[in-house]
Amino acid sequence: MAKKQTNDDTSQINTMNSIPKTYKNYINGEFPRTESGRYYSVEALDGKHIANVGLSTRKDIRNAVQAARKAQASWANKTAYNRGQIMYRIAEILSGRREQFTNEMVLLGYTKEAAELELNACIELIVYFAGWTDKIGQVFGSVNPVASDHFNFSRQEPAGVVGIISPETPSLLGMLGLLLPNMVAGNSQVIIASKQFPLPSCTFAEVLATSDVPAGTVNIITGLKSELIPPISQHMDVDVLVGDHSLDIELRVMCELESASNMKKVYFWESFISLEELNSSPNETISTCVHSLKDPYHILHVQEVKTTWHPISE
Repeated sequence: MAKKQTNDDTSQINTMNSIPKTYKNYINGEFPRTESGRYYSVEALDGKHIANVGLSTRKDIRNAVQAARKAQASWANKTAYNRGQIMYRIAEILSGRREQFTNEMVLLGYTKEAAELELNACIELIVYFAGWTDKIGQVFGSVNPVASDHFNFSRQEPAGVVGIISPETPSLLGMLGLLLPNMVAGNSQVIIASKQFPLPSCTFAEVLATSDVPAGTVNIITGLKSELIPPISQHMDVDVLVGDHSLDIELRVMCELESASNMKKVYFWESFISLEELNSSPNETISTCVHSLKDPYHILHVQEVKTTWHPISE
């Protein structure tokens, strides 16, 4: 049984984070303020105000999608080996900021054990998917038998720009579980972060900004899902939507209906764990979640298959 988080533990960490921070969006490698100028307060377990987080709007979604589209070709055209190196670099930087992430999670209600285990799982998941970048062709590609004098090849290509709707918890592991297959696939993405526990996602944007990930490849937006899901679902330059089964049924239906305008693919993967489950039995719940998120077919879902014919010379 995990140790119960106490107010004394939270207060001790709170003194280490005495300057309330205003978290901004992460768009095109920069940290712009929201177009609306609105924000909401994030409070620690003891009720103390610890941060302000922006409430984004349709305009912020448009800016993020524009940045993602501009960056997508550059990311996709990098060699598979180079994409793996860059993703591994993310894990290195995340590992170097363990204390900051752990403190933020504990402030939001995690036990220290659950926070540390989730962070370890995040690093493991990044390294795992970094190893997939140069193996997709061998595993999912094929040489097809045809009844003519041709070679017939099928290979995977990126779908394009992907909208990601993060689960509320686990806010970091859940977000990465939806993000990483898309990065492996060569897509760029716009992420709607957790509303309830936004700090790990916002701090992860700082990790991305100090890593080798090209600007615009990953964009992170904060705010209300009820306000941000309609514009990202309707946007004609978003090719795929990925979310989690924990999303409210009304919002899931909205995703599917609004995405029909440009025939977006819509997927809902299983990455949700409640905070109560995380704190009561962190080892078991995180292990189960990671096992589900490591499904390599998540990569295949966010790619297109291109078939090429080539004549055989005699």
